Amino acid sequence: MRTINISEFRDAQEVLKSRDLAQALYEKGGVVMDDVLISLHGEEHHKRRVTEFAVFGRGFFRYYEQEVFPPTLEQTLAPYLEAGEADLVEFGYRVTMNLTADFAGIDRPAQNTEETERLLKLVKKFSEGATLVHSTRDPEEVRTEVRAALEEFDDAFLTPSRQRRMRIVEAFERGDVDESELPRDVMTILLKNREKLKLPDDVFRRELAFYLQAGAHSTANSTTHAMHEILSWCARHPDARARLETDSTFLQRCVHESLRLHPASPVAWRRAACPVSTSRRGEIETGDRVVVDLHQANRDRSIFGDDADVFNPHRELPQAVWPFGLTFGYGMHACMGRDLDGGVVPKDGAPPEKRQLGIVAMLVGELLRHGARSHPDLKPVADTSTERNNWARYPVVFQSATGLES
Repeated sequence: MRTINISEFRDAQEVLKSRDLAQALYEKGGVVMDDVLISLHGEEHHKRRVTEFAVFGRGFFRYYEQEVFPPTLEQTLAPYLEAGEADLVEFGYRVTMNLTADFAGIDRPAQNTEETERLLKLVKKFSEGATLVHSTRDPEEVRTEVRAALEEFDDAFLTPSRQRRMRIVEAFERGDVDESELPRDVMTILLKNREKLKLPDDVFRRELAFYLQAGAHSTANSTTHAMHEILSWCARHPDARARLETDSTFLQRCVHESLRLHPASPVAWRRAACPVSTSRRGEIETGDRVVVDLHQANRDRSIFGDDADVFNPHRELPQAVWPFGLTFGYGMHACMGRDLDGGVVPKDGAPPEKRQLGIVAMLVGELLRHGARSHPDLKPVADTSTERNNWARYPVVFQSATGLES
């Protein structure tokens, strides 16, 4: 069995699109990733993806962006504004954890600081387990911690949330409540389709933990990277700040450019379930591992230009190439939350009220509106617990600024 390395954009697209190459990145992180949606292949993957995608129906992301997220963002940001400073990593995790818990279906009845801290600690531990392939820590030590976190999550959050939704689903099945009264979240969809999916309790638990960590981890890191790139860009182009505070389309372009440079996972791994023919890389044999370097593919100069390694929101792109590259994946394992995180690239002339900016751009825009700037005394700190290019801390201060308008 061979390992085939791919770093060119078009080759990466072809490989990620293949239905005969199974997900292989999360084998070391099986303690939290075994049999969850992203790790499945073939018919099982298709069945669960189609079932869960029902949550993300037409208008779902716009509903979250316009109705659910703004009050969550305002409430989470308020204490940082009062303090006059924030750690972007901590802030990003807090605000996105609440959002992710909502659409995953995890109740937080107390709605207090202690409850938030407890769930946040668990979600971070799930993320550490999921990305174990890039961890610099002892793998068995991490797995032990993740198992304990899953047990605590089950007792404190999952079981009460599941029991409440099960009562509502059973009432719906008896005809006592209308379908519109069901919670609009992943857990409810899984319970509603429990006979079709037949998920064992441990898989059910990991599936919900996966949704929590995937949403919070990637969005928090993407927000921090975007702020770093934008603040650095503004330092070199002082006039850009004013435009970012008044032009939401340009703001989204800046966020997409940062997403291109900083994919949540720098690589995607696939394993051939059968022989696969590729147009440029020849035959891939059964059992071969294909390592797709998303970081390099997103910097392919033949696609993104001679300055592909640098942040340039004015970049001209070839037709049918997303401005964020392959950051959200491609093919059957493409991220289902792409439009929630990254928004939708607006069509020319689309009115502001019809645009979907994306959660990351909303976060960045709100931080800029409140005058977020690099902390004058505290420097950002890289995360040394992982080989991924993430920040452990990113301090900013807030100063008065003009309002952000569409």
